[in-house]
Amino acid sequence: MRRVKTWLLLLTLAAFSCGCHPGRVVTGHTVVAQKPVAKDATREELLEAYNLIARNIRTLNAAVVLKPTAGSKYSGVIDEYHEVKAFLLAARPAQIRVIGQAPVIGTTVFDMASDGETFRVSIPSKKKFLVGEVAGERVSSKPIENLRPQHLLDALLWPEIRKEEAVTLREFNDENARYYVLTVLRGSRQIEVLREIWFDRSDLQVARMLAFGPKGVLLSDVRLGDWQPTDAASGQTPAPSPTAAASFPRAIRIERPHDDYKLDLQVTKVIMNEEIPAERFKLEQPAGAELVHVGEASENKQP
Repeated sequence: MRRVKTWLLLLTLAAFSCGCHPGRVVTGHTVVAQKPVAKDATREELLEAYNLIARNIRTLNAAVVLKPTAGSKYSGVIDEYHEVKAFLLAARPAQIRVIGQAPVIGTTVFDMASDGETFRVSIPSKKKFLVGEVAGERVSSKPIENLRPQHLLDALLWPEIRKEEAVTLREFNDENARYYVLTVLRGSRQIEVLREIWFDRSDLQVARMLAFGPKGVLLSDVRLGDWQPTDAASGQTPAPSPTAAASFPRAIRIERPHDDYKLDLQVTKVIMNEEIPAERFKLEQPAGAELVHVGEASENKQP
């Protein structure tokens, strides 16, 4: 019995000396990290949390760093840079302006704007000014003609889930995290998935949003992380409000498989609901730039 107690004491000391602590499980020589404690929420609570953000963000004034994935259509314009600093303005219902600048030298790489009906893109280095219809966009064989400012808008200003929309709730677990998934449906006879909103159960923040087109086509896959408090406008102190969205994701990845690009956004500063003059969303054709009507040229038509 004395020998058994001695071995138990030695084993206990060895466990402390190897740095084992709560939250980690030791199996043989493998240390397995446990998942964070999962929080519980009802379907109604998740709907309200999502709609709180969608409903109360009216405008965004943000500074971001854009990092296009190699080989994507954005890299056709900014492939000489590892990243581009951009200034982004967005306002409901569908206005957005994004100005991308080269690092260090600060020259404009692109200037994009959309009002929900027409998008405009200026590429100074190519001396081109692209104009096209948002609803009638087509994929071009020329990479620079595939820049779409409204894709950024869709990832930043979310549509509210209406009361009449059918919404289901399910759980999903993987080796890294646990999720709640809200699925928004459309149609009556032929029911299809319209959107999915994923909540990380460790903090109940929105972690992922997927949008689908007809016949289940995946239009976009947006991943969100690093939620932090928003910034205050210059000279102002934000007033806490129970009806205002108090935080915003600082790490955003946009994937659009049928548009053939992935784009990482690192949000360095964001101010919500600041009044933005309408003229700041206007983008005029620069002098000397070639006007390109995207989707009209025969080479852009798909067979």
